[in-house]
Amino acid sequence: MSVHLRKLQKQLCNALQNGLPICQKPYAASAEFLGSDEKTALQEIRQLKQAGVIRRICALINSRALGIKSTLVAAHIPAGNLQQVIKAVNSLENVSHNYLREHYYNLWFTLQDKSREQIEVTLSNLSGRFGIDFYSLPARRIFKLDARFDAEGKEQFGDIEQIPNSKIVELNITERQILSKLQDDLDVISEPFNFLCGEGLKKQEVLLIIQRLIDKGAVRRIAAVVDHRKLGFIANVLFVSEVQQNKIIEAGKALSHFGMVSHCYERETIKNWPYNLYAMMHGKNMDEIQRMIKKFTESEGINSFELLPTEAELKKQHVKHRFN
Repeated sequence: MSVHLRKLQKQLCNALQNGLPICQKPYAASAEFLGSDEKTALQEIRQLKQAGVIRRICALINSRALGIKSTLVAAHIPAGNLQQVIKAVNSLENVSHNYLREHYYNLWFTLQDKSREQIEVTLSNLSGRFGIDFYSLPARRIFKLDARFDAEGKEQFGDIEQIPNSKIVELNITERQILSKLQDDLDVISEPFNFLCGEGLKKQEVLLIIQRLIDKGAVRRIAAVVDHRKLGFIANVLFVSEVQQNKIIEAGKALSHFGMVSHCYERETIKNWPYNLYAMMHGKNMDEIQRMIKKFTESEGINSFELLPTEAELKKQHVKHRFN
């Protein structure tokens, strides 16, 4: 499943995940930093996209700062209903990720909408349609949101991304229009931001607006989203644990510092499901994930936890929001 990559391709994967420079020729700037040239870099990036290693290059938005609500949903789907429910969930435009996991609660998906009430309506409709309970587990606190995967095989890949600000930001009409368009996959061309020009906006003005969106916190970065499996990260587990409330911050910060953890949250609990600390873990094999979990649980004195390995990725498609 993993793809053999040349040295420059690995370097580009890492550089583009960290973010494109906000300049007229960002691929040229990235290439120069890596000791290459723009023409070569563009060719290599196009090959990475063709091979499916890079899924897309776009704005990674900070949905919380834009007033968008989200939740993680869990459900037990009997085998006889599974395909029907998967089809129904995947058809929802506001579902970005959907996974089948090895557990009694076998279906897990993320759902976004403009309000908690609208999320509840969607889940209520699903429940009524299939006679199945769908449990909403919204985040109470974010410890890590940094889905970057090291293509070069180093022990650590950059610093932990600063947690996005949840304070609502105000955007003017032009900023909203630019933000809406930046969610689409950027063309791998010399000047990828030029499509935003027009209607009185010149190149330099567009770049200033993009940088302003980042500075305001509406956009985390303009970056590549990769297929981690094609980089060799074939072991994927949702880790859930029960942590005392007075220790949750300390434990969450400790867990988030492990390189194999891409996402780490404190989430609300439900009846008969006491787990409040969640983490997505990615490794080259299950043994290295198990070793990391053992190290973490022993150091933090955590005895109540479960592992939910990924059985199948059912949907992975970012939700496009329109702000204009």
